Amino acid sequence: MTRFVVTGTDTGIGKTIFSAALTAALGGYYWKPVQSGLDEETDSQTVQRLGRLPPDRILPETYRLQTPASPHLAARLDHVEIETGRLMPPLMDTPLIIEGAGGLLVPLTETEVFADIFARWQIPVILCARTGLGTINHTLLSLEALRWRAIPVFGIAFIGDEQAETQRIIGAMGQVRILGRLPRLDPLTPDALQQSFRESFPLSSFHAVMA
Repeated sequence: MTRFVVTGTDTGIGKTIFSAALTAALGGYYWKPVQSGLDEETDSQTVQRLGRLPPDRILPETYRLQTPASPHLAARLDHVEIETGRLMPPLMDTPLIIEGAGGLLVPLTETEVFADIFARWQIPVILCARTGLGTINHTLLSLEALRWRAIPVFGIAFIGDEQAETQRIIGAMGQVRILGRLPRLDPLTPDALQQSFRESFPLSSFHAVMA
């Protein structure tokens, strides 16, 4: 099974856009275990739209929370108890892309963060990171959080304008593979996203992993 967890160094950095491109490129399925915020387009809907995926390749969220907040708070406001034992990735013969929420230490409950769940899963993680100011610190801290929990790190996907030295030092100091860089796209269309992804990320490296 080819499976990846896509997470980020922060919220709003483009990991959902990256997930849409990767899911489409691999001909896979997408799963967002916990969705917080339902008033606007959800991450699953964004991935389906940008990836041009048929509805059956978007797996239903285990928890859909109304409030756009950290899952632990959204669940409390919605009077929902998140049972992390229910968050088990399905076993599939086709590629599966799983997207977390925000960064690694976003609380799911009062006692567990997303990284704790990823540690139980032991699925290779792709860490999405900005290229802008501050990303060196955020990315290296995220890598430490992953490795402290013995979570397998597949590599980093940068998102944004090229910053060659920033990207280089993160790869060197973080001792991590740089998978590529997805530029900011304006307009962001399915065609532009798929073309940019093909130009930026060699698919052979993604097909090679087995988890």
